[in-house]
Amino acid sequence: MRRTLFLVISVALAVMLLAMPVSAKPGGGKGGKGGGGGGGGGGTPTALVTLGDSYISGEAGRWEGNSNSSTVNRGGTDRAAYKRRGSWYVDPSRVYLDGTDASGCHRSDVSEALSSSVPVDTRINLACSGARSVHVRSSASGGQGLNGEVPQADQLAALTATHDVQMIVLSVGGNDLGFADIIIDCTIRYNTSTTWFQNRCAGPQQSNVDARMADAMAGVSGAISDIKAVMAAAGDTDYRLVVQSYPSPIPRSGEFRYSQSGWDRTAVGGCPFWDSDATWARDHLVPQISANLALVAASQGVEFLDLQDMLAGREVCSRSTSHGVGLNAEWARFLVTGLTQGDAQESMHPNAIGQRALATCLDLLAASAPGSYRCFNNAGQGPEAMTLQ
Repeated sequence: MRRTLFLVISVALAVMLLAMPVSAKPGGGKGGKGGGGGGGGGGTPTALVTLGDSYISGEAGRWEGNSNSSTVNRGGTDRAAYKRRGSWYVDPSRVYLDGTDASGCHRSDVSEALSSSVPVDTRINLACSGARSVHVRSSASGGQGLNGEVPQADQLAALTATHDVQMIVLSVGGNDLGFADIIIDCTIRYNTSTTWFQNRCAGPQQSNVDARMADAMAGVSGAISDIKAVMAAAGDTDYRLVVQSYPSPIPRSGEFRYSQSGWDRTAVGGCPFWDSDATWARDHLVPQISANLALVAASQGVEFLDLQDMLAGREVCSRSTSHGVGLNAEWARFLVTGLTQGDAQESMHPNAIGQRALATCLDLLAASAPGSYRCFNNAGQGPEAMTLQ
């Protein structure tokens, strides 16, 4: 039964659907190209634009923590649940905007862009869950559209005709490296072996990542080049372009609150990883990806936001967290099959709390001089209390 259950997980997690319409949020901004302030007075409205994959689209933004509760609202963690005339209902489109619940793009109402306070008129989320660098690149450079939507660089080009784009934030490369494949492999190996025979994923997956890294980073670099080309064609050189890395959704081995023996990590915690695999992912894989993205950003002369420690102490199954809501809640979505609550593709992504924390990191960066930074959370405090170094 365990093997069958987690083969279901592997199939569900492999389905990474992609784009649909744009999610946007107004904001109080500064004057645009036409000289108007806040989008009024005839000026071109200013904009923040996010591009890329699920880590910036707002995947898992439906969840305000994790809970195994059988109630409709999952112990208050399901933001898609609502009560009307005494009865509970669930509507994910309340969270994943503009049809992106149905498409699988999952642009949430608490995505990094929409939760931010960057001083612009409009905050626009063009990112889509499952996107690779080829989906960001322009069609002129061989970029590919998704689900009837043109490549994200082409969408950005159309946007420059109506907006003064002042900041662009890019999160891409993880799907090029096979993030979903790694999660699937590690969870299957955990649930099809025993404590005395640990069929670990770190070795083979490290080899896969090493083999893919050069091409993945070349794709990220190409996406950056295409974004620059779009802005140059629009005659715009006065903007900030930021590449961001990825946080680890699980802790290292010594920080788990559940033993790796028994059934708790799977059935209760939603974190079915061997200790050695978790430590590899937290202390080697995520830093390796961050370091390579930093090199690409430096070679392209753009800014870099390092998020590898952003969830430290707030990860799924961390000793310093617990299921439920509140200050001790987990900031990432635990692993689910999608059969009982939510979608499998939401697994291992920053949840609504994590998304707000990402937005705070972005706010801090926007208020700082251009450069490269690392963002951290502060123990015992909420997502509005982050530190930038």
